Amino acid sequence: MASSAAAGRQRVVLAWLPSDTTVAELAEAGLSPGVMSAGLGTVPPEQTYLDIGQGNRVFDSLYGEPLPELEGDRARWWGEVVERAESAPADIVPGLLSSTLAAAGRASDFAVRGASLDRLPPRGSYDLLIAIARPTGKSDEPLPMGISGEGFDGNLTSDSTRTNGYVLSTDVAPTILRQFGIDVPSQMSGQPIRSERAVDPASIESLVERMDVISSRRGPVIGLNIVIWLVALALVALLSRGRLARPAVRVVGLAIVYLPLVLLLGAALEPGETTEQLLMLLLSPALAGLTLLLLPGYRALAVASTLTVLAYAIDVIAGSPLTSLSLLGPNPGLGVRFYGIGNELEALLAVLVVAGTGAVLAGFAPQLPRRSAAATFAATGLVAAFVFAAGRFGADVGAAIVFPVGAAVAAAVVAGRGRRTAGLAVIAAPFVVLALLALIDLVSGANAHLTRSVLDAGGLGDLADVAQRRLQLSAHSFARPVLLAFLPVVFAIAVFAYVRRESLRAWLEGVPAMRAGLLGALAATAIGTLANDSGALLLEIGTAYLLVFLSFAWSEHGKISG
Repeated sequence: MASSAAAGRQRVVLAWLPSDTTVAELAEAGLSPGVMSAGLGTVPPEQTYLDIGQGNRVFDSLYGEPLPELEGDRARWWGEVVERAESAPADIVPGLLSSTLAAAGRASDFAVRGASLDRLPPRGSYDLLIAIARPTGKSDEPLPMGISGEGFDGNLTSDSTRTNGYVLSTDVAPTILRQFGIDVPSQMSGQPIRSERAVDPASIESLVERMDVISSRRGPVIGLNIVIWLVALALVALLSRGRLARPAVRVVGLAIVYLPLVLLLGAALEPGETTEQLLMLLLSPALAGLTLLLLPGYRALAVASTLTVLAYAIDVIAGSPLTSLSLLGPNPGLGVRFYGIGNELEALLAVLVVAGTGAVLAGFAPQLPRRSAAATFAATGLVAAFVFAAGRFGADVGAAIVFPVGAAVAAAVVAGRGRRTAGLAVIAAPFVVLALLALIDLVSGANAHLTRSVLDAGGLGDLADVAQRRLQLSAHSFARPVLLAFLPVVFAIAVFAYVRRESLRAWLEGVPAMRAGLLGALAATAIGTLANDSGALLLEIGTAYLLVFLSFAWSEHGKISG
């Protein structure tokens, strides 16, 4: 090591620890602690090792074939791994870390070994030590890891996650290359790991515990409560012989609009499952009832939509982790998104932003001139796209497409533009916003998903790979059992809406801004289904919130008619 140091070389050691190693033990051993996402969902250990070595990863379902079993002839196995990587719609290069080190003449300065916490290499024998608990492939829980070296004196993080204490498997290779001063190949999607704040293993363990329950709680906290509200609505309508049906629809509709806001509060409080379930069950309808008592008609819907959207806008602008830790957040436990909004929030916020703007105009400015109403839709869509798509804030590329399209459609409808003019505006809007956000992302150095997946693409071929990957993921999403079960319901709603389209027009008679907002939200949902990698999810959530707004319009029409 002395000769290596004299030559200006830096030695990096990657140590694999027993799988039962904990974050607290790593901190006690003097390492900067954190946890590492082992894969996109649950993957075999070999896939985690491959992802680390190639600095990039995609869902297993996007490979042309399953990962071959590692047995017998290793050379043959490696050949099958390389061939499999070529089938993925991304720049997947197995062994890219090793080949990059070899090309730079630094392969001998990098070592991989098995170890334990009481047998870690002595501090004088390395410049950077990365210690990771071995993956087991039995769950998607993140792996405890620690780093020792100059500059590492707090919890681990990276620009891939922007989450204190959390990094990705693909971040390891760029971290090693940065230590050697070697440029990171464009095929690597990970970002160098760093440390921030103080060493706090308790906060990391709390983060992991919250992430671990996000997926499992969605059903009992969100799904079950909505079922309870709908059953209560049906009972009220039945027992009152329809007399209280419309007021009940308004309460349940606003409760569903307030639902994401209450879930954001749940993320802040981090309660147990029963407490979080009761919080949503009782607080959302309470907020809905209070709003209806204070504000009549569309004003109540406008205020509920605005408060929910503003809460998430403020949270992502502030860089708070609450959005990603709410039950409707981007589900970081899956290993896909760790900051900003995810597909679930994109789907419902698209409706709340566009149709909610229609409710604001219908409730507070019904006499506003058409041009001013169109400008309001356009401005709201632009601001929402900036907040929820810009790399510094929401970091959701889909929002840069969905919100402008929805706003452009709504603006064209309320302004009474011709089909050609409206069509051109709808086509141009997302491109203009994407270009603006790309410029902002580059100037601000946000280094977000937009930059890494689109701006850093190595040409039209790589851009085509990005588009192909998103389309493949979207197609796969329609085959997921949970989503597949609700597709017939969505189809039935669509058929009903088409057959009863004249009735729907009657519900919105006299409120052109609300009609424009709903048509814009419908367009946003449709384009989101096509443009996102979870098309079925956006279709179903968007349809559900469109149904909420339509039901509210029905209740208001009945009140006016009565």
